[in-house]
Amino acid sequence: MRKDITVAAQPRETRGKNEARRTRKRGLIPAVVYGAYKDPVTVAVSPKAIIQIVRSSSGYNTIFNLDIEGRENTPVMLVDHQNDPIRGNLLHADLKRIDLAKRLHVSIPIGTVGEPKGVKTQGGLLEVISRAVEIECLPDEIPEHFVIDVSELLIGQSKRFSDLALSGSMKLLSSPETVIAHVVTMRAEEVKPVAEAAPTAEAAATPAAGAEPEVIKKGKKEEAAEEAKPKKK
Repeated sequence: MRKDITVAAQPRETRGKNEARRTRKRGLIPAVVYGAYKDPVTVAVSPKAIIQIVRSSSGYNTIFNLDIEGRENTPVMLVDHQNDPIRGNLLHADLKRIDLAKRLHVSIPIGTVGEPKGVKTQGGLLEVISRAVEIECLPDEIPEHFVIDVSELLIGQSKRFSDLALSGSMKLLSSPETVIAHVVTMRAEEVKPVAEAAPTAEAAATPAAGAEPEVIKKGKKEEAAEEAKPKKK
C-alpha cells in the first residue's frame, strides 16, 4: 500500500565493516537501494523511520518515498533487514525501487469477523487455517489486509481463498481451494479408566474364599530333632 511518507537518505561512498560502524555511531544504519533497472546505491537511513514503517498497519507492504540527498527521490519497499541477534536493534536494510506501473507479488494478511452459527448453536469450534494469501496487483492497489465474515458457518462448512473479495487489478496467486477457516465438531475428552487399587497388606495376607490352607513344611533341623528322639517300644 502506497503511503505519503518520505524517508531521508544520505549516500555512502565507501563500504565495509568500519564504515558501517561509523554510520551506526551517527545514529543511522547502512542500507542498499536497488531495482527498476538502475544501479544499486548504498545509503544511510534512520533506523527509527524504518521501524515505524514495519510496525505500521501495512507493514512490509508499505510503499514509501526514499529521498536520497542530491541523487533521486523514488518509491521503495523494504524487502529485507538484519537485526542484532542479542540486542534486537536494526543493523541493515534492503530497499527495492518500485515501478508504479508494474504489478507486484505480495502476501496479504487475512482476518476473520463474526461468531459462527456452528459455534453458537451447534457447539462447534472455529479453526483458522490460513492467515495470509498471495496476490498480484498494482502497487497503488495493495490492500492492508482482507477480512472475511464467518458468522454463517455451520459445522462442516468453511471459507476458502476463492471467497475473498478481490478488486481492481488484484489477482489471486494462491490456490483458490485453500481453506481460510472452518467449523469442526468439538472433540470429546477421553475419560481415562480409574486404576484398580493395589491390595492392602492385610488383604494380601488373607486367603481367598475356597482356597486350601497352606501346609507349612518343617525345616531340616526340626526333622533331625524328631528322628533323634528315642522311639517308644
